[in-house]
Amino acid sequence: MSSSAKLTLQSTVSILNSPHTMPRLGFGIYRSPPDVCVASCLTALRAGYRHIDSAQVYQNEREMGEAVRQAGIPRGEVFLTTKVLSAEGSVDKTYAKCLDSVATIDPGDKGYVDLFLIHSPNSGAKNRKEMWQALERLHAEGKARAIGVSNFGKGHVEEMKAWAKVWPPTVNQIELHPWNQQREIVDYCNAHKIIIQAYCPLVRNLKAHDETLVAVAGKHAKPTGQVLIRYSLQKGWVPLPKSDTPKRIEGNADVYGFELDEGDMATLDGLDQGERGAIVQA
Repeated sequence: MSSSAKLTLQSTVSILNSPHTMPRLGFGIYRSPPDVCVASCLTALRAGYRHIDSAQVYQNEREMGEAVRQAGIPRGEVFLTTKVLSAEGSVDKTYAKCLDSVATIDPGDKGYVDLFLIHSPNSGAKNRKEMWQALERLHAEGKARAIGVSNFGKGHVEEMKAWAKVWPPTVNQIELHPWNQQREIVDYCNAHKIIIQAYCPLVRNLKAHDETLVAVAGKHAKPTGQVLIRYSLQKGWVPLPKSDTPKRIEGNADVYGFELDEGDMATLDGLDQGERGAIVQA
């Protein structure tokens, strides 16, 4: 808690067994249509974000990479993530599909992504293994600087020990906000130094009028969205707020001029509804 006051837009988190770091605030582009995604990413980059999160299923990997090139920011200064949702029937075929993503995002022989995730565990044990082994190959070749998972429970991560060359995964990206705190998997990830990324940290604005949240926001004279992002940061998570509205993109990065105190954090912690609080069927 004491270190949270020192958070800045330039804050990073160390990556286990890697010289590289990850920006503590990311920009999500889920369902950001290709025709607006470049503009949204450019707005985010101009506002100071240096971490963007895409996926194969989002169909905007190309636009994410194009925005970085248009912004003129050196590739090494921006952290880019994508995800694979489904296996292709063999490690070689899945690897080729993932390599295509890297080439789409960062064309050229030296192209790479900073993080490649398995998007979901729901395709079964055989396919989880196939996708991970494809990502391990990308990682070994330097095409993915780090590899991780998304929506994995403790059992899914434990299962990997039997065959993974790279374990633990660098990241587990899960839905996290005051109403769905997923404490068991969060505690497990913390114990194993797995970085926790928080998607839907804004709860898709569904809780903007929640009385408890509004009261905390009023105390600090801040929008509810900024309070939710600040909460996520102070929990030690890497939040990935998403918006295609320029003012909201900018506002979601303006969370470093205030700090939630222990009482605020305890109040927001008290909103947890467990699985009932989830808004994504993961």
